[in-house]
Amino acid sequence: MYDLKEFLKTSYTAYHAVDNIKETLLENGFIQLSETDDWALCESGKYFVVRNGGSIIAFTIGSLDRFSYKIAAAHTDSPALKLKEHPEKKSGAYLTLNVETYGVGIWYSFLDRPLKIAGRVVKREGAQLCAHTVESDFLVSIPSLAIHQNRNANDNFAIQKQVDLLPLYALGTEDSSVVEKIAGNGVVSYDLYAVNANMPYSFGVNNEFLASPRIDNLTSAYAALQGLLSHSDSDGVCVAAVFDNEEIGSGTAHGADGDFLENTLKRIAYAFHFDDGEYYKALADSFLLSMDNAHATHPNHPEKSDPTNEVKLGGGVVIKAHAGKSYITDAMSSAVVKTIMENAGVPYQTFFNHSDVKSGGTLGSAAIRHVSVRGADIGLAQLAMHSACESFAKADYESLVKCVATYFSSSIAFDGDSVTIG
Repeated sequence: MYDLKEFLKTSYTAYHAVDNIKETLLENGFIQLSETDDWALCESGKYFVVRNGGSIIAFTIGSLDRFSYKIAAAHTDSPALKLKEHPEKKSGAYLTLNVETYGVGIWYSFLDRPLKIAGRVVKREGAQLCAHTVESDFLVSIPSLAIHQNRNANDNFAIQKQVDLLPLYALGTEDSSVVEKIAGNGVVSYDLYAVNANMPYSFGVNNEFLASPRIDNLTSAYAALQGLLSHSDSDGVCVAAVFDNEEIGSGTAHGADGDFLENTLKRIAYAFHFDDGEYYKALADSFLLSMDNAHATHPNHPEKSDPTNEVKLGGGVVIKAHAGKSYITDAMSSAVVKTIMENAGVPYQTFFNHSDVKSGGTLGSAAIRHVSVRGADIGLAQLAMHSACESFAKADYESLVKCVATYFSSSIAFDGDSVTIG
């Protein structure tokens, strides 16, 4: 758990997560590519490409006798509070920070927490504009209103975002802006967030659980990375694709609903002199694991979950399905994933929403609008999704990494309505 805990602790934003993934890939012999350069690839090669600082696609090239892709996709972003321009707001004797919500969080869980300001700044350096990943060396916090002044706090309290979510930054006045405090002079623009700075911690009588900020979805991102690093020799192209902006719908150039994955897969094909016909045949023989976490049945609220598909912390990797296709799993793709996990000796369980509860979405349904491949949604069972601090069972993470590594090591060959897995 140490490496995962370190990743969770230091990946404050999507930009930090990609920096950490990039560092690990370079340490393991991967070569960084640029979208503005020609790509010279070779069999047995290991490569990665970054877009907009918060999305990264890494891939390994195996034997191309049967050209296809095995893709594991996750996302780097989590709900947070994004600083607006000119964020300092005078409030009596204090300075607070003007923020807006990013994603759909359990916003009351961000109150009375240690928060860091983290993200990226863009500086003018000569004729260049350069992005830098930064985080504050100080904390801010959002004090809740005392029960004596908010008698309904335990009944019907509703967060007013423009009022209740402003972090307390300073007492009195400051000579420099919060951005200058963090990044110095010369900042032209920035994407900065107030994020939970709590450290990951184990709990339970046997320390069987882990709680941390940003479990959704950094656990999947790190499992995709570890699976790619630890898989044995495989045919085709193994791809770990980790995208920003899933929490706001993926509809950006670097999100899963953009063309980053599609362009990368095509450029891999073209680098080996495959034409469009070979590329589309490869897609028909490819598979996507869309990796995002699933709601475990809550011990205090079992009525919120499906009555016959109980998802348990410690019950294994979750396969997620939905009649309305919020998840991309179908009978065939579920059978593929179950077979891979049985081959790996990995326990699994199935998730369906309670039929009276609206389903969330994942990046899988966004990605297949651009890359038409078979696929399934899987993930860790977790509690408190979109809280400032979430939790899961450690054993499930180990199972997820083993599942991804076995998936990348497997041979998956489609032939019409049948598939052979070796």
